[in-house]
Amino acid sequence: MKYLITIVGPTAIGKTALSIALAQHFNCEIISCDSRQFFKEMTIGTAVPNQEELASATHHFIQNKSIFENYTVGDYEKEALQKLEELYKTNDFAILIGGSGLYVDAVLKGFDEFPEIESSIRTEVNSNYEKLGIEYLQKQLQQLDPDYFQKITIENPQTLQNPQRMMRFVEVCIGTGKPYSSFLNQKKNNRNFTPILIGLEAEREIIYSRINQRVDIMMNEGLLVEAEALYPNKALNALQTVGYRELFSYFDGEFKLDFAIEEIKKNTRRFSKRQLTWFKRNQNTKWFDYSTNRQNIIDYINLKLK
Repeated sequence: MKYLITIVGPTAIGKTALSIALAQHFNCEIISCDSRQFFKEMTIGTAVPNQEELASATHHFIQNKSIFENYTVGDYEKEALQKLEELYKTNDFAILIGGSGLYVDAVLKGFDEFPEIESSIRTEVNSNYEKLGIEYLQKQLQQLDPDYFQKITIENPQTLQNPQRMMRFVEVCIGTGKPYSSFLNQKKNNRNFTPILIGLEAEREIIYSRINQRVDIMMNEGLLVEAEALYPNKALNALQTVGYRELFSYFDGEFKLDFAIEEIKKNTRRFSKRQLTWFKRNQNTKWFDYSTNRQNIIDYINLKLK
């Protein structure tokens, strides 16, 4: 039997430290599932593990891509499963860690298959988006697949601001004449491992305090300089993320620096709330307070192995 110990939870809760402790205990390697940490140009603002942490256990999918590459969740699913297959040849354990719920789901249960869409439809949708903006995509999805529009409005509202994903939803609706949601949950993706899901949580005030502290540390470590170097490429999809967007607005003259920093903290706090909402949907996750003694978590995992 092969096991995938999966660690989830909001940002700044301590997932990295726990993953390293578990990797050392079970003598296994770590698969990162943080979609922001894939990109080698983004280090400080994505809280990439430091050199000491990276040296403490073997990590995969950390700064392995460039912001100039088109890297999708489907690409990640394929590569992560290939890596796991390789690791399981010599080990019964691996660890998956990250705060990106969509990417965790990709590894644990996979995605549904969609029919090919004619390129002319894709071009038309893209052209309309460029002329009419994100509101065009939102109205189209609301009209063509009202149930799915309502679902993501409640569960994952930031998706409504993601043009790549919204264009995909709309082009599938138009190209097939069916709602995007009708293609979901059609098949079961088999996995050759058993997941053991561990969630870390804390009182909201503690999470918010840890986030505020982390942002201050990032600024002291040079996030402003890092963001300034990335500013010429601010339109890239990889850079449409908290910690960079706000500083780009500062460079644009829209924000004062102090306000931009407060916006990073506020938007990160909002992001952490959405993360918890996403992860709490999975009833198989065992939740621990972030300060729980690691031996207690190890004992729980060992119990699941019996």
